[in-house]
Amino acid sequence: MTSPSPKSPIATLTLTAIGIVYGDIGTSPLYTMKEVFSKEHGLALNEANLFGVVSLIVWGLIIIVSLKYVTLILRAHNRGEGGIMALTALALSAVSQKSRWYYPVLLLGMVGAAMFYGDGVITPAISVLSAIEGLEVATPAFKPYVVPLTVTVLIALYMLQRRGTAGIGKWFGPVVLVWFTTLGVMGIVNIIDNPAILAALNPLHAVRFLAQNGWLAFFALGAVVLAFTGAEALYADMGHFGAKPIRLAWFLVVFPGLALNYLGQGGLLLSNPDAVSNPFYQQLGPWSIYPLVVLSTLATVIASQATISGTFSMTQQAIALGFLPRMNVLYTSEREIGQIYIPAVNWIQCIVVILAVVGFGSSTHLAAAYGIAVTVTMLMTTILTFFVIRYKWRYNLLLCWGATGFFIVIDAAFFSATTLKILHGGWFPVVLGTTMVVIMLTWKTGRELVFENLKSHAIPLDSFLQSLFLNPPHRVAGTAVFFRAEGDGVPHAMLHNLLHNKILHERTVFLTVVNADIPTIPAVERVKVEPLGHECYQVNVFYGFKDERDIPQALEMCKDQDLEFDPMATSFFVARHNVIPRIGSGMALWRESLYATMSRNARDAADYFRVPSNRVIELGAQIEI
Repeated sequence: MTSPSPKSPIATLTLTAIGIVYGDIGTSPLYTMKEVFSKEHGLALNEANLFGVVSLIVWGLIIIVSLKYVTLILRAHNRGEGGIMALTALALSAVSQKSRWYYPVLLLGMVGAAMFYGDGVITPAISVLSAIEGLEVATPAFKPYVVPLTVTVLIALYMLQRRGTAGIGKWFGPVVLVWFTTLGVMGIVNIIDNPAILAALNPLHAVRFLAQNGWLAFFALGAVVLAFTGAEALYADMGHFGAKPIRLAWFLVVFPGLALNYLGQGGLLLSNPDAVSNPFYQQLGPWSIYPLVVLSTLATVIASQATISGTFSMTQQAIALGFLPRMNVLYTSEREIGQIYIPAVNWIQCIVVILAVVGFGSSTHLAAAYGIAVTVTMLMTTILTFFVIRYKWRYNLLLCWGATGFFIVIDAAFFSATTLKILHGGWFPVVLGTTMVVIMLTWKTGRELVFENLKSHAIPLDSFLQSLFLNPPHRVAGTAVFFRAEGDGVPHAMLHNLLHNKILHERTVFLTVVNADIPTIPAVERVKVEPLGHECYQVNVFYGFKDERDIPQALEMCKDQDLEFDPMATSFFVARHNVIPRIGSGMALWRESLYATMSRNARDAADYFRVPSNRVIELGAQIEI
């Protein structure tokens, strides 16, 4: 993801935010109105219903996006960082680990994150597919080529990921600005043709629509929610831009463009009900279809790029917070640490996206799957925000319920409406989300079981060193660094080294990586050195969940605390744990086997911490869980 430094001029940040943050919600006009009035929903296209739907969409943008996300949720940041993972870390820090709310909050965060992965799959699929479907409007002859063209565009997009977006990212903002300008202009043209649609700005039309149509209106909410997909992105990308540019971009460009276009599509359908087959591409007449296909394809590719990059960022945070196993993370820019590429995530997501495009075949079928992924994440975000403002900020309970309860009711209503589509495609994100929750919960629980096993057999380090130096072993030149978990005793690697080699280096360092639940740790607070006597030291290295793990760089900082390292005379000892599943303890056997498989295939710890491979000695240890 290309994003300038938060110190960049506000105009630059705002323009870039338009491209990266709002690409997803900006492409919703391609399919929302078409889906609301699709034959599957059974909603009649008449003046009352049209005013009601347009009113619902416009006021939804005001209440859900403007009030909930832009005004409230952007305040619930974790030291400037947003997104479901950052919010989960913040909420978990607000309730103690012994609290009855700890595991419910943890599960809420996992469910929200898992559905964000589902959103990350469906967004590229439905966005690019709906853009290419414009060719069908030009001529039905293109229909057989829509899916193959969509798959081609998506494969090219995923193949480009390893190169990063530094080169083309600077064009994201201007292209999407042109897109929103086009949306606004098309809307104005159709509003001028039929100004009666402006009556939809009266929220009473939305209320009447819901009251008069009953279950039909409730069912239609599952399609109306498509207008708000991408709202979560403006929160997730807050760490890249800050709240002010995101707010400015919304109120100055994005909201006006979207509101005008939805009103314009409503005006078009008042005049020409037959345009309901694809109202977006029929706003300006046949001459505009091919230019709009080109522009919308560019906009949807950019929206997809932002979603893919967001998935990479969230995966990196999940790894750092202990929700996922270590993976190979490549940095695609020397200047921007936020630009990363995770090969395993990229290609797994690519395969699932292509399967979704081929399996569902049209944006109409994918729309049913899209809504539930979005609404679950939105609902989880609102509930987690309650825990933050109540237990972290200590706001009055009545105020907390007032601030979040209103939005919880709205989110729950939209979520309930999308559950009606479980059998018509909604099962897809549910399966994806359930799979991710199982993986994350299994990994986190498995790590806790391994740590408990190690702790139960741990030898206290202080007493061990005292007894060791009563009759010290032979000491050899150089420095030995032993990785040691938080709260652990003597590292297994050290015990094995003493048992088999019967030597101790002239300087021994016990290295503990402390993962904080905040985004970044300042450089001055990165390391803490504690002398243990006999040239032994405890070194604690602190990382936030967005910090790059680089142990050699951290050890260089130790010289400020009178501990210098010669890289060529330093050896790193790492214990490689071979996990053995066991019946009758810990998790179910199948989950223990899953954890053992993930553990074996996780990225090597030394590689993850950027330790030179020629300085690493691995010593194995079997652990039963």
